[in-house]
Parts: sequence; C-alpha cells; structure tokens
Amino acid sequence: MPEGQEICLRWVHSVTGGKVADCFENRAGQLMLTRSYLHDFAAGLGEVEGRGTLTPAPGGGYWITDMDEPVAENSLTLRIGSEPVGHILYAGDTMLPLSTLAPGARARLTLNAD
Repeated sequence: MPEGQEICLRWVHSVTGGKVADCFENRAGQLMLTRSYLHDFAAGLGEVEGRGTLTPAPGGGYWITDMDEPVAENSLTLRIGSEPVGHILYAGDTMLPLSTLAPGARARLTLNAD
C-alpha cells in the first residue's frame, strides 16, 4: 500500500442496517485510522470527545475526520460478516467484497510497507 493511499472498510450496522465505514492511510509506514462514516448515532456509534472532527455528510449521516489514530502493530483483525453485513474493502477503484469471498472468516488486514 503506497504512502498516502486510502483504503476504506465499509459494512452495514448489524442493529440498524445503516452504512458504516472506517478509512485508513499509510503514513510513513504507519497504518492510521483517518476517518469514519456513521449513518447515525445508533448502538456503538458516535463521536468520542477529542477524537476527530464531526461533520455532516452529503446525503445524510456524519463523517468523523482528522482522527489520525495509529492502528496497533499496523494490523486490523476482524470477523468478516455474512452477505447482509456486506464487508467490502475499497482501495481507489478496486473493490474487494469480503463478505462474498469469506463470510464468517477471521481476517487480518496488515500494512505491508514494501
């Protein structure tokens, strides 16, 4: 993943069915959580004081930007949701439909600085 490239993990909230996203960048070899999209302030969602800037998103929902939070060990572990959860990884024009490829699997997204 080249420096400065953004990747976004998108999915559907398991309680409300609304869209959610976390976006990351390679910054000098460190995987950083840079922004998150929330469709509303449902269960487990919302702004944490001092963590980024909350702004309304065009078409509804909210972006929390300027989060600049390092991801421990440059690695994000997740359980890929079923098709209705719709975990999808986006990198530029490339889309990887994780929930279609490996529903229920444990996955680790790791920054490779090479």
